[in-house]
Amino acid sequence: MDKDALLDYEYPDLDPLPSKIEREKIPPCDPTADDMLYHISITAISLVIMLILAFLARRTKAGDKQKGLPGLLGPVNFLDHTQHKGLAVAVFGVLLCKLWGLLVSPNPLPFTTDSKNKQHWVILGVFYYPALYYPLLACGTLRNKVGYVLGSFLSWTHFGVLVWQKIDCPKTPLIHKYYSLFSSLPQVVCLAFLSFQYPLLLFKGFKSPETTNATEDLSSSYYGDYVKKMLREKKPNKISTSSSDKPKLPQRIADAVKSYVYTPEEAFRFPLKLAISCVVSFITLYQMGLVLILTVVPTLQTARYGVNEDIANVLAGFQIVLSPDKQEVVRIVVYYMWCVEVCYISAMTLSSLVNVVLLMRSMDRHRSNLKGLYRGDVYNVYNCQRSIRASRPALVCWMGYTSFTTAHICIGMIIQTLVFFLCLLIAVFLIIIPILQRQNLILFQILWSMWPFWLMILLAVLIQHVTARFCFIKKTAGTRDLNNRGNLFLLTYLLFPVNVLIGVLLALWRMIITALFNIVHMGRMDISLLNRNVEAFDPAYRCYAHYLKIEVSQSHPVMKAFCGMLLQSAGQESKAAQRSQDAEEGIQLVQQEKKKSKLSSAKQARRRWQLLYTLVNNPSLVGTRKHFQHQTAESFLNGSFKRSTEEGSRKEAATKEAEDAATN
Repeated sequence: MDKDALLDYEYPDLDPLPSKIEREKIPPCDPTADDMLYHISITAISLVIMLILAFLARRTKAGDKQKGLPGLLGPVNFLDHTQHKGLAVAVFGVLLCKLWGLLVSPNPLPFTTDSKNKQHWVILGVFYYPALYYPLLACGTLRNKVGYVLGSFLSWTHFGVLVWQKIDCPKTPLIHKYYSLFSSLPQVVCLAFLSFQYPLLLFKGFKSPETTNATEDLSSSYYGDYVKKMLREKKPNKISTSSSDKPKLPQRIADAVKSYVYTPEEAFRFPLKLAISCVVSFITLYQMGLVLILTVVPTLQTARYGVNEDIANVLAGFQIVLSPDKQEVVRIVVYYMWCVEVCYISAMTLSSLVNVVLLMRSMDRHRSNLKGLYRGDVYNVYNCQRSIRASRPALVCWMGYTSFTTAHICIGMIIQTLVFFLCLLIAVFLIIIPILQRQNLILFQILWSMWPFWLMILLAVLIQHVTARFCFIKKTAGTRDLNNRGNLFLLTYLLFPVNVLIGVLLALWRMIITALFNIVHMGRMDISLLNRNVEAFDPAYRCYAHYLKIEVSQSHPVMKAFCGMLLQSAGQESKAAQRSQDAEEGIQLVQQEKKKSKLSSAKQARRRWQLLYTLVNNPSLVGTRKHFQHQTAESFLNGSFKRSTEEGSRKEAATKEAEDAATN
């Protein structure tokens, strides 16, 4: 029986060994749509589109500081929770895929084939691709038909050329013959979404060009709905429940599973940067998993296919004799290499699933943290006193939060895959295979030789638990207290040496658990990998904490709902004043004006008292009030006054602010 037939007979799941190992050589492919010519053309087109948009912006909204050329240079309002997030998310996805190819491609820029100065071209490409895809966002800035037409043309051009190139050259010699094709799938999906979204916005006439981003945001009903839901919510009862009222074990397990499954809420929307971070994280998981699979698995398969009888001589040189029969040695080596390949693929799959689950858990934690800070629960979120206001470090962390999330997921996924791979190798080669083959039980032999030690540890732990349960604790009238204190002290002294050995095992177990927890949660920035007292030294969590400060201080839904109510009432008064100009003259006009002045004064007084109430009860504005600047730092707790100083200060501040509001 020849070698291939033997392998087929013994291990039908394994691929037969080919007679000749020839790696498929993929020649360089030049698509019909030349990449250099395409980038030169699309760069010129993008520049022309930007000039057209700038001209239209200055012409239509030249007097508005929110729009015009400054508004065009800031095409996305990252602090607006009510805007359409699809355009920004898709452009960020396209940009991430392009930057990912920039790092793995031998030619970072299509304008040159110089591979000697690759690092210089990579640095230039880091700034080139954001500028290239910037017009895809800018076309949605003016919110008019011209911008949507230009956005449709630009997105369809990018999408059509990319699909054309991948159809012409599905195979490339980069990493794997199909790596370039699979890596471009998220980019194709994002460009397809842009190609569909811009014509849809053009068809619907998404927004009127006469409205600005600020008025669109404040006029949205989202903030009012959020405030209504918040006011309808009942405060949780702080009275401690008895043990009989606690949920049972199945209910607790179901609640734990639900906490890892994100379900959207009707009256809560994620901030734009968090939405971008979530989509970018999923794309990063896909790209990183693709690289880890296609760079290792084909190499392992090639090595497994190339095993022949010479491997017996190689192992004999290291004094390893698996079998006197060389065919048997080939079968054993091929089987073990197949096990290594399965362990690696399993580790890669496990790492991807863990990161997906943790991302969903992060989304739920983001929502709870934001809602808690909206309510003023600063201590419950940060576990320390923090001022929720903008600052230089907070602004820097807010700008780089999405990018930092991407980097942490990449590093975390690499480390997780390596650790899971090593753990699976140990489990397979030291536990599973020896049990199945009933030989080479080295680990079990070592553990069995130490049975007196394990028996002593087990008996010591049982003695302490049993005596603590039945001898040293007494129940009297529903309370528990210590009993037999003398025997307790004697047993504590006698078991001291044994507890030292138990402590060594606990220390090893603690180190393993801590390492696994930190490795699994490496990609998450919403939790600290350090103790709560030193969490400020964790740069990832510190960045996340500062990011929340900017989001809450600049996009508080209650604040925006209140500002929207003020703008709405001001607009109603202006309309009423305009209608009064067409009223009849004479005594009727005078009477109507008197009635309206009285009515408007009542509304104005009511609004001023509402404003005063909001200012007094807003913890984030306490430090900025001119009447409270004389207070010391000890008078504040999490941005609000302590109870001892709050009542006297509030009365004085209320009277002064009421006088200021009345005079104004």
